[in-house]
Amino acid sequence: MSTPHPLFDTALIRRRLARAQARGYAGFLLDRAAEDLDDRLGTVLRDFRRVIDLATPADAAGAMLARRYPDAERMRLSPLPEPGPGRAVADAEVLPLGPASVDLVVSLLALHAVNDLPGVLVQIRRALRPDGLFVASLLGGATLTELRQSLTQAESEIEGGASPRVAPFVAIREAGGLLQRAGFALPVADSDLLTVRYADAFALMRDLRAMGMANALTDRRKAPLRRSTLLRAAQIYAERFADGDGRIRASFEIVWLLGWAPHESQQKPLKPGSAQARLADALGTVELKGDGS
Repeated sequence: MSTPHPLFDTALIRRRLARAQARGYAGFLLDRAAEDLDDRLGTVLRDFRRVIDLATPADAAGAMLARRYPDAERMRLSPLPEPGPGRAVADAEVLPLGPASVDLVVSLLALHAVNDLPGVLVQIRRALRPDGLFVASLLGGATLTELRQSLTQAESEIEGGASPRVAPFVAIREAGGLLQRAGFALPVADSDLLTVRYADAFALMRDLRAMGMANALTDRRKAPLRRSTLLRAAQIYAERFADGDGRIRASFEIVWLLGWAPHESQQKPLKPGSAQARLADALGTVELKGDGS
């Protein structure tokens, strides 16, 4: 069996993340995701004994998890070496977790850059104990749509063709199905669209580099964009996606995934035909027969 062609250059992603952290990581999206994760976990009325932070680019979730679950065994599986206890370098696509060994797995803004997301979800599901919880955020399909359109048009105009410059992030309509196919119970997928404003397209690109999010597609064009192409892309961006004050808009869609490892205590849908009362009686209405009587 042939190995599928990887979508992302994972070694390049790690090098760029290391460079971003060394120069000052731009953590505003990650901090927002950590706040949202705290809110979501606040609605779960139970404790977890063993908690995993999986591949989050920086330690944004660590303090929150320590505060929320002070008595839990906590481990951070990081894409890069980090000092401190409870930390290990791990590849999100090859999880070093035994079957049914953890109670909670969280991941912030990382899993959109794995080559086999369905496979990662299956591994997470297997690592959870019955009634264990998985919560993750990842970048969705509407992310950087303005930049994608501007670069594509500029490259087509000036260089006679376009190469992939922005990753094809997961679509929200696909997210719930991925959880179901991985075997999660009670799957939930929703998204939040954030708009961040910048002085110009170059300020946006600087932030993307400071988040380690520059283009890491395997099939990317290896040569850098021409200066004329970049200038034209910035011009198109300003013409099409600027507000009245001249600042441009950049969209970041945050897709949230939540699923439970199956357990007999969880709610299950009733079998068809098993209802003990008529819907018409519950609503206080008259049931109309199909024959018109």
